[in-house]
Amino acid sequence: MNSKAKLKFVTQGAGLSVALTLFLFSMAPAFGETQFDWQPPAFEIAEPDGTVFSYPDNLEGPTIVLFWASWCPYCKSLMPHLQSIVDEYEGKVEVLALNFRDEEDPAAYLEEFGYSFRLLAQSDDVAEDWGIKGTPGLFLADGSGRVVFNRLAIPKSAYRTGAGAAFEELKHYQIAARHAPFWAARLRLALDQLLETAEEP
Repeated sequence: MNSKAKLKFVTQGAGLSVALTLFLFSMAPAFGETQFDWQPPAFEIAEPDGTVFSYPDNLEGPTIVLFWASWCPYCKSLMPHLQSIVDEYEGKVEVLALNFRDEEDPAAYLEEFGYSFRLLAQSDDVAEDWGIKGTPGLFLADGSGRVVFNRLAIPKSAYRTGAGAAFEELKHYQIAARHAPFWAARLRLALDQLLETAEEP
């Protein structure tokens, strides 16, 4: 794929700014290196209203699966970007917010920041079954529950950390502020590809 084709592909998602486009365009390697294909364990967990959510049976289409905690600086930086994706792709994708290892009120947290995510609290067991060791766990699943994107599948070579030692001295929240838009951009590409594939005859 030549550079013009890459740029056209990146800018397909409405709402991507020119700055984000240039940022992503500079991020070799190709998107194919971050693709993923995994059928995670099914689970059932109660929603705040008592309704039992069943994965993958209750999925209504492409779904972002986020394992998060209110104390996690990476989650705090990432979640606004996920809300922007939900807003941009209205009705085409939702976020399952699986809260774990958290002593705060996750519903209050989501309400405070205006996130329209589907909350699944007390998800420690699900996180363990999915192999989540830390936050954020970020996945994109298709309507059948098959995971097609995993944040951890992004190769280290894709990250641009700037001036070596200086980057290592950054605090977690500073690193999070740099990584979150990159993760979200990669997620958007995966979502665009998933939706495009679903529309093919």
